[in-house]
Amino acid sequence: MSVFAKASASRSVRAVITGVAMVGVSALLLTGCSSNSAAPTASETPAASGDAKAIKAGDRNLTLKIGTILPQSGALAFLGPPEEAGVALAVKDINDAKLGLTVDPVYRDSGDTTTDTATVSVTDLLSQDVSAILGAASSGVSKTVIDQITGAGVVQFSPANTSADFTKYDDKGLYWRTAPSDLLQGEVLGNQIAEDGNSTLGLIVLNDSYGTGLADSTTKAFEAAGGKVVAKSLFNEGDSNFAAQISEVTAAKPDAIALITFDQAKVITPALVGSGYPGGKLYFVDGNLSDYSKDFAPGLITGAKGTLPGLDVGTLGDFTTRLKEIDPTLTDFSYAAESYDAVVLIALAAYAANDVKGTSIADYLRQVSGGTGDGTKVTDFKTAAKALAKGEQVNYDGFSGPVTFDENGDPTEATIGVYEYKADNTYKRIN
Repeated sequence: MSVFAKASASRSVRAVITGVAMVGVSALLLTGCSSNSAAPTASETPAASGDAKAIKAGDRNLTLKIGTILPQSGALAFLGPPEEAGVALAVKDINDAKLGLTVDPVYRDSGDTTTDTATVSVTDLLSQDVSAILGAASSGVSKTVIDQITGAGVVQFSPANTSADFTKYDDKGLYWRTAPSDLLQGEVLGNQIAEDGNSTLGLIVLNDSYGTGLADSTTKAFEAAGGKVVAKSLFNEGDSNFAAQISEVTAAKPDAIALITFDQAKVITPALVGSGYPGGKLYFVDGNLSDYSKDFAPGLITGAKGTLPGLDVGTLGDFTTRLKEIDPTLTDFSYAAESYDAVVLIALAAYAANDVKGTSIADYLRQVSGGTGDGTKVTDFKTAAKALAKGEQVNYDGFSGPVTFDENGDPTEATIGVYEYKADNTYKRIN
């Protein structure tokens, strides 16, 4: 069902996350509700090798309520539509399978860190006895609600959080993500900038866990490759004037400037180019790699590049076509695949546990991803659920690529793509 991209000899990366090997700019990181379950109708098979729990064979009769806190407003609002479409498509595929598990989604807004929207949404969702909450997209927003969610015994599963801070967070084993840590994206971005022939780099950075973490990993990679970061200027979410940051960074005359921001890039980018800085020497990240064809003058950022975790949507068959059937207005597909896979993994864990309590789902999430080293490879919910109903172990890989969780709930494999902007201010994958 899913087509997996191979890591290229440069720039596009699939990683198994802990140690670093470099090929060009590629980085190979070797490390990164109430229950209504039915009693099993058949015998229980022994657990496979490793740490896998046994799967009880038999039919299921489960209703799984999942909430979402994805950005319908705020600085990451452009990510909301593809993420919610990914959720909706997964829900459709699971419910259409008619295999004894029905997903009931409840969509809510996360806003951004300038509001308490996420807290209000989470409070509402917990009052509705959800088993899991998908989101937030922003690492900073997730930090404001993670204790509230996991403290209630509910799974929090983000398709887009990349802050390295979550890896060792005291989450009671209830926080998971399908997005890789920014240690990997920063590695790829920093080396890409160096490979492009830049010796000096300036950074304009959102002052939160996402921005500063990604800036640090980018700096480390760029300087390890022989470059030097000559300026780094921070701003806070909610700021609307970036003249001081632009002045500080351009005064250092860097060869390239990386914008580690959310949609503040819509303001910063034209202001930077208007000050005389060449648009083709800008670098974007997952928080702002977006279609700017309706925002910028033609040619403003031709040749600019950016990084984004995930497989090239062009390799995913009819996935994007089906997403557009869910939401015909989609132009960006960032984190849609990660959102789809998050829902499927939650559903498979509930199916394996034959229980929809958050703690039961968490107990099986690593297992159904293949993280315990067991199970037959499966690439869709229907095939996986049929195997689980027989008491068999499964190893799900989806549209976001191979999904295998480590003991911290982080994916151990990831692909980072490099994209380049065309004259119409849309972007295409180059590796």
